[in-house]
Amino acid sequence: MREYKIAAIPADGIGPEVIAAGLQALESLQQRSGDFKLKVKHFDWGSDYYKKTGRMMPEDGLEQLKPFDAIFFGAVGAPDVPDHITLWGLRLPICQGFDQYANVRPTRILPGISSPLAGVGPGDLDWVIVRENSEGEYAGQGGRTHRGLPEEVATEVSIFTRVGVTRIMRFAFKLAQSRPRKFLTVVTKSNAQRYGMVMWDEIAAEVAQEFPDVTWDRMLVDAMTVRMTLNPQSLDTIVATNLHADILSDLAGALAGSLGVAPTANIDPERRFPSMFEPIHGSAFDITGKGIANPVATFWTAAQMLDHLGEGAAATRLMRAVETVSAEGIMTPDVGGKATTQEVTDAVCEAIRISNI
Repeated sequence: MREYKIAAIPADGIGPEVIAAGLQALESLQQRSGDFKLKVKHFDWGSDYYKKTGRMMPEDGLEQLKPFDAIFFGAVGAPDVPDHITLWGLRLPICQGFDQYANVRPTRILPGISSPLAGVGPGDLDWVIVRENSEGEYAGQGGRTHRGLPEEVATEVSIFTRVGVTRIMRFAFKLAQSRPRKFLTVVTKSNAQRYGMVMWDEIAAEVAQEFPDVTWDRMLVDAMTVRMTLNPQSLDTIVATNLHADILSDLAGALAGSLGVAPTANIDPERRFPSMFEPIHGSAFDITGKGIANPVATFWTAAQMLDHLGEGAAATRLMRAVETVSAEGIMTPDVGGKATTQEVTDAVCEAIRISNI
């Protein structure tokens, strides 16, 4: 029996609801497979913890998480706590502290879900967006001086290092190489940002020589939004900076039907530290407690986690169950259905139970 230690951090908003759904599906997979076990420990960190303690997580939070094989994360953010406090107090310290430099966001249109793009359905949009997750526009460098005065200055310094750009570019090329089309699009803004972004372009060309079987092209980020909406079939694997990929992956989720079906993996490819897996949708306080949060993004995220742990068969079984349930029209309101979170979860668990793969 293979055992894995999982740290569950449901955190804020709908996070506890979707993490509970994800853990229920994972429990069904364990029972169906019979050859692996997940030992889950819950951590109550997040905005409520902040209101009690003044911190989003304990000072030794990373040390507490280090022994785990993976982190299953819900969402962070609350209406009564500034966003920069929640983000920089919990999610980013984990990503940066564990050097989870590859953020991987697959996107495809699931059966039964309609894309807002006319004439586009399952199979027409099948992308993986690789986001540099450790530096760039979210490096945390900068500050403010002369606060409140007319001459107040705020700086946000984007940092791009040769090491950081090379390793994410190599990761993206390897990922593209593993996919059937072997095609990568490198996104920058090198016409206007003539230092960091030009370096991105140059390093992309250097790394490309290591992967002669991968075809690649370059796009400016503004033109990329047009290509994603008008010619989605022309794209496959995409790599971009921290900010650019953050924005593009939200657009990708919307084009696939809803952010409620969009997953994320924050990966340390060298496996020195635990990687973290989270749905993309955020805390969504407008629907918290209503029982209608879409758990599909969390199921897909759980499949990414299983793949990372080496349980590829279980990951495939989970995604096939999700696709079966979606095709049957058992969906939450954000994608045009009438089902509750629990009804979707129960249907996915039943599909896992009766699956013959």
